Amino acid sequence: MHRHYNKMKRHRPNILLLSVCLWLLSSPLCIGSTWAKDFVVVIDAGHGGHDPGAIGKISKEKNINLNVALKLGNLIKQNCNDVKVIYTRTKDVFIPLDRRAEIANNAKADLFISIHTNALANNRSAKGASTWTLGLAKSDANLAVAQRENSVILYESDYQTRYAGFNPNSAESYIIFEFMQDKYMEQSVHLASLVQKHFRHTCKREDRGVHQAGFLVLKASAMPSILVELGFISTPEEERYLNTEAGSNTMAKGIYHAFLTYKREHEIRLTGTSHTIIPAETDEENAENEPVIANQSESKSDIPSPKKTLTAQAEPQRPIPVENGTIDEEITFKIQILTSSSPLTKSDKRLKGLKNVDYYKEGGLYKYTYGASPNYNKVLQTKRSITDKFKDAFIIAFRNGEKMNINAAIAEFKKKRNK
Repeated sequence: MHRHYNKMKRHRPNILLLSVCLWLLSSPLCIGSTWAKDFVVVIDAGHGGHDPGAIGKISKEKNINLNVALKLGNLIKQNCNDVKVIYTRTKDVFIPLDRRAEIANNAKADLFISIHTNALANNRSAKGASTWTLGLAKSDANLAVAQRENSVILYESDYQTRYAGFNPNSAESYIIFEFMQDKYMEQSVHLASLVQKHFRHTCKREDRGVHQAGFLVLKASAMPSILVELGFISTPEEERYLNTEAGSNTMAKGIYHAFLTYKREHEIRLTGTSHTIIPAETDEENAENEPVIANQSESKSDIPSPKKTLTAQAEPQRPIPVENGTIDEEITFKIQILTSSSPLTKSDKRLKGLKNVDYYKEGGLYKYTYGASPNYNKVLQTKRSITDKFKDAFIIAFRNGEKMNINAAIAEFKKKRNK
C-alpha cells in the first residue's frame, strides 16, 4: 500500500499536467474554443407553397428565392466549418411570416437573411438589386415593396389575431415603425451595405441601394436582419437572368461574400482575431470604389453611374473632416444619412447640398452624419426635416466620441428629462 502511494506521488506532476490540458481543451477560455459555438445564420427563402410571391412570364418568385437561398447556404456550409446554416424552408412549402422569425429567434441566430425577388405592377420595367432593413418607409415606392411582401399574411386564416390587427394594405398600419429604434439597426445596415457592394462588384448588377421599410418578418427577428430583393421578376430580362444557373449562382455568391466580410469583422470585434478567410478581390473590384448609399429611391434615374462616381471622387478637394465626438459625459445624438466605401468631398452631390456633415469610420466604411445634439427630440425633428432628401436616415448616439447603443441612449435621455 505504501509502495503504491509513493508510485502515485511520483506520477502526480504528470497527472496534474494531464488534468490541466484536459481542462484547457474543455474550457470556454481556451483560445480554440472561440470557435466552439457556431456562428448561426438563418436563410429565409421568401414565400412558398400556396403563396407564389410575384409571378413573372416564365416563373414564380417563390422558386427563384428558394434556389438562391439553397445555393447561398451550400456555399457557407462548404467553406465555413464553424457556421451553422438553418433554412426556414428547403422545399416548396408555405411558412407563416411570424414562424420564419420564430425559427431564427429559437436558434439564437447571429444573422437573418430573407431572400426575395422584386416586381412592379402594370407592366412597368425596372432593373437592379436592393437590400432592405427594418424602418419606416419614407416613400410610396418603399411602402409598396413592404406592402407586397407583408401581404403574405393574408394567406393565413387567423392573420388579424396573429398580427394584432395589422393590415398589410393600409398605410396607417405602418405608423408603428416610425417610433421603432431597432437595437440591431447599425449591424443590419452595415450588412445590407456589404451586400449591395458585392451586387455591384461581384455580380455586376445594377445597384438600387439600401432602404428601410416596415417588414413584419424583420420586425419579429431578434438579431441583425436584412431582406434582399434579387431583381425584378416583372422585367423579362431580369427574370430570365435569375432563372439561369449562372444568374442564381452569381447572386448567391454576392450575398456569400458579403456574409464572409460581416462575419470576419464580427469575430475581430469580439475576439481581436478571425479564422474567416475573405476571397481576394479582382483588380476590377478594387478599381471601382463606388459608395453604398443608404437613401437611394426606387427610381432608376436616382442611381449614380460608376463613371460619374469615379469622376466626382477624383476631384482634388479636401475630404470632410472626421468628427471628434463629444468632449464630456453627455450623450450626443446624430443622424446617419449615408455610408461610403471612401471619403466624400464637401461638394459631393450625394450630400445633396447639406452643410456641416461629419463622418466616422467603422468596419472600413465611412459613415456620414448630420446634426448633433444631446436633445433626442431636437435631432428627431431635424431627421424629419431632411427625409425628403435622405429617406432612410436613422438616429445614432455617441458618448465621448464612442458610439453607444441607441436604445440605451434614448432611455437615459428620457430618464434625465423626467427628473
